[in-house]
Amino acid sequence: MKKLIVLVIALLAFINIQAQQKKWTLQECVAHALENNISVKQSELDLQFAEIARRDALGNFIPSLNINSNLANSSGLTINPTTNQFETTRFTSFSGNATTALTLFDGLRNIREMQRAKLSEMSSRYSLEKMKDDIALFVANSYLQVLFNKQSLQVLLAQNEVTRGQLDRTRELVDAGVLPRGDFLEIEATNADEQQRIVIAENNIEISLISLAQTLLIKDYANFDIVDYDYDVYGEDILLNSPADIINRAREERYEIRIAEENKKIAEKDVQLARGAYYPTVNAFFNYNTRYADNDPFRRDFVTQLYDNDGTSYGLQLNIPVLNGFAARNQVKRNQINVLRAEYQLEQAELDLESNVYQAYVEARGALKAYEAAQAAQRAQELAFDYASQRFDVGMTNAFDFSQSKLRYENAQTEVVRTKYDYIFKLKVIELYFGIPVTDLKF
Repeated sequence: MKKLIVLVIALLAFINIQAQQKKWTLQECVAHALENNISVKQSELDLQFAEIARRDALGNFIPSLNINSNLANSSGLTINPTTNQFETTRFTSFSGNATTALTLFDGLRNIREMQRAKLSEMSSRYSLEKMKDDIALFVANSYLQVLFNKQSLQVLLAQNEVTRGQLDRTRELVDAGVLPRGDFLEIEATNADEQQRIVIAENNIEISLISLAQTLLIKDYANFDIVDYDYDVYGEDILLNSPADIINRAREERYEIRIAEENKKIAEKDVQLARGAYYPTVNAFFNYNTRYADNDPFRRDFVTQLYDNDGTSYGLQLNIPVLNGFAARNQVKRNQINVLRAEYQLEQAELDLESNVYQAYVEARGALKAYEAAQAAQRAQELAFDYASQRFDVGMTNAFDFSQSKLRYENAQTEVVRTKYDYIFKLKVIELYFGIPVTDLKF
């Protein structure tokens, strides 16, 4: 028994350690967000409402059927339901009837309602897909921010290791009388400054991890972490397309345009629905009824009475609108105004998309140039720092100039990391505009 308890405790401890060691990939973060994000869930609920509305519209084509019954105990002067004569007596009665009705014509409103419901459902689907794209892009940006902070910390740690090596070397040269004590103090101040920046960088990592965890609705902030590796730059070929090509593709693929188009169709369908109120409506109906009373003078049993006392009615009902205070006409005009509004919104969506795509294209090209310039600057600063290190080691330059050269090199390294991830993110934005599904984005 003791062995079993020890085994269970060890297993639970192993599971806990594994949970703490879990590191999330970008793909896992995106998948988790799409499954758990509240905004996505709300869009899914909107889609469910639209699906229910479509079933409601379908139900309008099905005949209605209502069954009701009544069981009563009467006394005094009442009408005998079997003889239809007033009687002063006490009796128990039962009645029942069933009615079915079907709309034969209502100005085609049932058909229009079905068409509108399908359009609304499609619009909700597009809205859901757009929300998923937005969430995925937001998660990717947050994820890349964590990576940038992590790699910035690595740059600082690597540079501080160099500084601490130079600190020991400078102490030896000062003790040997080769360098003045001021050089040692300068390197020591640089080390203290770098230690402070390392603390800030570690704090930035924690803050960005918490922000990402909140987006994913993960509450265990202390143990949340991501896979820490250097992402390559993929998808640069997308920039070989002209802005016009990307804009044209975006107009075909982006959900913003599809949503605006569906909303315009819905507004036009609402006009048709409102005009249906101008036309007569024709309904067909059929009714069956029967009754029973225990004071039947013919002493018939329950089943016989139900059979003998039954009746049916059926027919058509015509309703012709003549005057309704201009309600139908005004509703048509209101819906026509909504059509114009939807047309303007579609036009605005197209203009916004064109502007956003062009801006994203320019930003991506600019991010590429910035990344290339940062790489060139890093190479130059690396050579300058190597040269400054050699001169400092032989006492041909002072500690201040050496520290400045080292700081410029460190800043150049950080800038390469920053511009790289900025470039990666902007490429993903262009790929989404080009119609590449978010699940197919390559990092």
